[in-house]
Amino acid sequence: MNDQISNSEKKGLKFYYPVILAAVLILGMYLGDQISHRNASKGNIMAFESRLKVNQVLEYIDKKYVDSVNKTVLIKSAIQGILKNLDPHSVYISPTNLQQASEFLQGNFEGIGIRFFIVNDTIMVVSPIAGGPSAALGILPGDKIIEIESENVAGIGISEQDVVNMLRGEKGSAVNISILRANTRAILAFDIIRDKIPLYSVDVSYMVDENIGYIKISHFSRTTNTEFTKAINILKSQGLQKMILDLRGNPGGFLNAAIVLADEFINEGKLLLYTEGRRQEKEEYRASKGGKFEQGDLVILIDRGSASASEIVAGAIQDWDRGVIIGRRSFGKGLVQEQHQFEDGSAIRLTIARYYTPIGRCIQKPYDNGFEDYYFESYERFSSGELGSADSIEFADSLKFITPAGKVVYGGGGIMPDIFVPLDTSRNSVYLNKLMRKGLVMQFAYDHVSNHKTDFNSYKNVAEFIEHYDAGKELVPRLIKYAEQKDVPFNQADFDKSEEQIEILLCSYVAQQLWRNEGFYQVRNQLDEVFQKALEVLNSEESVESELSLNQAK
Repeated sequence: MNDQISNSEKKGLKFYYPVILAAVLILGMYLGDQISHRNASKGNIMAFESRLKVNQVLEYIDKKYVDSVNKTVLIKSAIQGILKNLDPHSVYISPTNLQQASEFLQGNFEGIGIRFFIVNDTIMVVSPIAGGPSAALGILPGDKIIEIESENVAGIGISEQDVVNMLRGEKGSAVNISILRANTRAILAFDIIRDKIPLYSVDVSYMVDENIGYIKISHFSRTTNTEFTKAINILKSQGLQKMILDLRGNPGGFLNAAIVLADEFINEGKLLLYTEGRRQEKEEYRASKGGKFEQGDLVILIDRGSASASEIVAGAIQDWDRGVIIGRRSFGKGLVQEQHQFEDGSAIRLTIARYYTPIGRCIQKPYDNGFEDYYFESYERFSSGELGSADSIEFADSLKFITPAGKVVYGGGGIMPDIFVPLDTSRNSVYLNKLMRKGLVMQFAYDHVSNHKTDFNSYKNVAEFIEHYDAGKELVPRLIKYAEQKDVPFNQADFDKSEEQIEILLCSYVAQQLWRNEGFYQVRNQLDEVFQKALEVLNSEESVESELSLNQAK
């Protein structure tokens, strides 16, 4: 979720670190003052004395404390205590967590290449990752992993992290797994040679109709812009004229990736954002020539899970009146982090600047009340009524800004969409929630496709499947019996309330087995009220420009 400006991306730029104690605790090195002309001023002497005091405390504890202490844990706690007094995004990262975060942002990891989930204490393969060793060996969705390196992993309470630790490893190393497959009595053993596995940030791209294309981006990594370019080029070859860019649930990532993506939509020379901090001079980022989609109607979807880099893109589009933002208020993170790594593989990410949208908005929400209140604020939007009505959201007049076309927008607390779509809870029920919490809809769909794959051979593509397949007739009655066997009794009143939702979910997971993410999202979006509102706007006679004008008049 943390934005970064690496040294390689910002050549020649030196940053000042306002916190220097952390490195002293670990290495006795300075994490601060990258200013070329240091002197022995009173302020520097006092800072040096403070560092000595911290070291003296640690030495005193080590020599005199009544019980033995783990100095590594003590130092880690001290660093976390220092950073906790800053902001919610200045954090210490352990070596293990840093490796996983780096894989996420770099866009690859080394392992066997599967997506999995654990249900009923069993590891089930959701899908092999295309281009990975598991896919090459023929591992299938729905396969159940029961042994890893001859060690039983079924029915023992294994965690997802345990599975990751056992399956990931260096490229070229081997791991043996045993699989139980539907309709196969024998246990299937696979010797898998680990390899570098790509992690894609563009979840899916497809043409909704002859003119409208849909692209969903899950996070911003180093590979995002390459993936986006490939996706939009394919969509253009299929007739793309209007676009839905889905950034819902996207927590952010690399700052530079967000800047490059925003550049694809905005004309040359226009300001995309600027950053500024106490020790960082104001730096502007402007659009270059030749964006992939500078013309054509554009809609961006956001929600409370859209943060940081996602808000940079949405903010630039909104400030320049380039497209319509639809959904619910975004998270509200407007801080920029830089990472400093230590020799033991750990690191800190330190907030060094704020970023501002083209017209000067800082969308960072307040964090004065502490970390817990800061992170739980997005969940409290349920109880406050915000997710059900835009009228419950208040913005201070002091945070009001006007776009070039005259639209009123606000800073502070995230990006407010141009068109607010309330959360629809009318289809939810206790019965549906139990099915989802236990993973029964997904598991049943995977089992069914594994056992009846030939039943779907007549469907040439997702469109035919959507048009002709009747989950209510084919699968729902079987799901109900399946759930009863898993201790989820049928409730008619709840089912009547959630029937359409259950059918769409079932079809989504079936389609995912057959056509991966393209199948899943094409089916799921049929019942997605935010997606449907985007289609309504793009298909209306008034067009996006008229919609923006209407919003300016409100």
